[in-house]
Amino acid sequence: MSTLVCFGLGYSAEHFVGTFGDGFERIVGTVRGAERAAVLNAHLAGRLKALVFNGTSANPDVINAIGHADCALVSVPPNENGDPVLAAFGDALAHARHLRTIVYLSTVGVYGDHGGEWVDETTPPKPGSARGRARLDAERAWQRHGARCGAAVAILRLAGIYGPGQNALVQIKQGNARRVVKPGQVFNRIHVADIAQAIDAAFARKVGDIFNIADDEPSAPGDPLAFAAQLLGRDPPPEVPFEEAALLLSPMALSFWQECRRVSNDGLKRELGVSLLYPTYREGLRALFAAR
Repeated sequence: MSTLVCFGLGYSAEHFVGTFGDGFERIVGTVRGAERAAVLNAHLAGRLKALVFNGTSANPDVINAIGHADCALVSVPPNENGDPVLAAFGDALAHARHLRTIVYLSTVGVYGDHGGEWVDETTPPKPGSARGRARLDAERAWQRHGARCGAAVAILRLAGIYGPGQNALVQIKQGNARRVVKPGQVFNRIHVADIAQAIDAAFARKVGDIFNIADDEPSAPGDPLAFAAQLLGRDPPPEVPFEEAALLLSPMALSFWQECRRVSNDGLKRELGVSLLYPTYREGLRALFAAR
């Protein structure tokens, strides 16, 4: 049995811990605030210890946990100064005697725009946004760190995440969903349960490589909404031309729409041995609908 340190107990990391946490003797995770830590410690006592990491200061309790860690899961995004985990805990991680495997959760956004063509892990990244460039810089920083300290660093590039509480069914029920239409635009998605599978496989195989974590079927952005409406027995939300919707999008949201690519997941299946539970949004949404 081993010790896992999770930097950033967000949506994906929490799901991983909830599904595969029994494989670790001890789990320590970081959150940004004391209130959130108290909630997690009250509900998950004995299974997980939540500690505060505000993104800048190195919490001594986290440093102590790093000293006992065999595995680390990193889902904290970079900021304007680089990767905050490496900035605060890089020395502790470099001197962690037992640490052998690090999994870093990144994004397929590092590939940038490819005009709808297929990309895989051999495709040179060309991020078009500042956020994508920061992610790529963070990936490379973690790879350099792994090379220096002898730890295998698996970079998992995630497609659009959905799952319980965060999916097209929820959007339809909220009543404000719109099907934005941009001819030729496609996105890949990935169910959070399949992200958890990928993380578990990366730890089990102790691989130091890059993997795309995406579904089998890149599809038009409005397709999951139309399918969710069908499951709920409702009319699909209205279609809105992209040119009209773009006027209301935030700069971050707009950057997603300015890039189009089809993401291959062959490495996920072949090298990590993952068989997707939800190969397309249809299987994923059907399961979420049945579990309401």
